[in-house]
Amino acid sequence: MAAQGDRGVPLSTLSPKYLHANSTSHTWPFSAIAELIDNAYDPDVNAKQFWIDKIVVKDEDCLSFMDNGYGLDKDKIHRCSGNLKWLTKRMFFGYSDKTPINGVTPIGMYGNGFKSGSMRLGKDAIVFSKSKSVSCVGMLSQTYLEEIEEHKASLQDILRYSPFNKEDDILAEIEAISSHGSETGTRIITWNLRSTSSRPSEFDFERDRYDFRIPSELDETMKDAVPSQATKSNTPESVSSLRAYCSILYLKPRMQIIIRGKMVKSQLIAKTLASVRKDHYKPTFLTKRIPITFGYNTKSKDQYGIMMYHKNRLIKAYERVGCQLKANKEGVGVIGIIECFFLEPTHNKQSLMRQISTGKQ
Repeated sequence: MAAQGDRGVPLSTLSPKYLHANSTSHTWPFSAIAELIDNAYDPDVNAKQFWIDKIVVKDEDCLSFMDNGYGLDKDKIHRCSGNLKWLTKRMFFGYSDKTPINGVTPIGMYGNGFKSGSMRLGKDAIVFSKSKSVSCVGMLSQTYLEEIEEHKASLQDILRYSPFNKEDDILAEIEAISSHGSETGTRIITWNLRSTSSRPSEFDFERDRYDFRIPSELDETMKDAVPSQATKSNTPESVSSLRAYCSILYLKPRMQIIIRGKMVKSQLIAKTLASVRKDHYKPTFLTKRIPITFGYNTKSKDQYGIMMYHKNRLIKAYERVGCQLKANKEGVGVIGIIECFFLEPTHNKQSLMRQISTGKQ
């Protein structure tokens, strides 16, 4: 999937138009960010902390994502150039060699999360990674591919087409990985951020100093995230607040997420419910029953439905089913929590390929 450039560094041969088309599976920007979080959360990286921030590089707004996981080892390096080496496996399209480690099943399946997620947020991304044995830098750039006629890549091209125009700048970003006390990790910076017809950025960075907000008006960009039957007045906070979304992203969190310098407080939803009841769902194609937890939302009776997780990762939030879809008060305020390990998520991890029969629910 990669061509060898004349200057010894592999470059994806896919068209920049494909990079854009591939990213459009994420109609909601938070789902793109979740892909980057998943990469750090998976056991092959095993990060304990993940930092999300908005930074400014040479007067340009950028998004920064950094973890303190294992970083890249030599097996993930294809070619090298001095002390700086090109990032490979994470750049490959459709490449995934993730396997369970110590009983922890990886969320990633298709090897597409980094590409679709980063390109949804901006046209360009640069990745710095530091493992115990090697430091790496790589770039995934629509701007670069649009401007060159031949597929050639080198450190000089990264310096020319990224916001980091000196080798010292790149080395400084690699060293920033160690700024929180970890010797290894990965740092992703996206720029040329997506804008809207009325705003320079689809995110509102001003409303909350410690959050990424999506402007309150509901529009097509959030159609994947808005629960069925929800109205503007009862749309969950997790639709428009990255902090709220990250707080429920994992059923059993094992990694801290820090947004703009402030740690996200994870919500263990099952422990916040009142009048909790346990039930089971028995699909006809499985031999065992699937446990479901039910209870009343103690924070807002207007937010209710089924929280569907897959491999510990939230896929559908507040999905109303059965009597909750009817124009009466049955099921109002009731939340259900289920781990849908028996279903396959869509490749943007915002829906399930096979619908659950809602009769039991």
